Amino acid sequence: MIRRGLAIAALVLLASCPRQGPIAAVLVAPDLETAAIARGLVADPADRDIVGLYARDTDRVCVVRRGLGYRIGAHVDYGQGVACSGAGSVSRSGDTLRVTLGEGCAFYARFDGARIVFPASVPEACAQLCGRRASFEALEVDRLSESEAEARAMRTAGNELPCAVE
Repeated sequence: MIRRGLAIAALVLLASCPRQGPIAAVLVAPDLETAAIARGLVADPADRDIVGLYARDTDRVCVVRRGLGYRIGAHVDYGQGVACSGAGSVSRSGDTLRVTLGEGCAFYARFDGARIVFPASVPEACAQLCGRRASFEALEVDRLSESEAEARAMRTAGNELPCAVE
């Protein structure tokens, strides 16, 4: 009986306690990159222009303004005549680039503000721009310069200027 009385007393006490409101929303801190962009420590890739000169080892990409759009040139050189070289147009939507290097050679690449990465598989038509076993597949280049003049001056192994605007 005493136990039953204690249980009832405990229930009455619990019922008389003030109710708490809903649990406060948990604030989620932004990831490190977002926080750095917000503080101006890191440039926002969405705000960076794609114009510039990009390279890694012997691979090079140039992007320059052409009219209301952009011209792109890409060159991959493995030495001894094993190379690819092409030029065409590029447009941007967020971090996606639509690259067209010639008839049937069009694909989407990634741009993160500091690097351009071609897809692991490009259309077969891109092989026309390549000699022997070379390919544009998985080409990855880092930004060396945001200078349009330097991008225009980029030369291929054949001394061509793929970003010279007609």
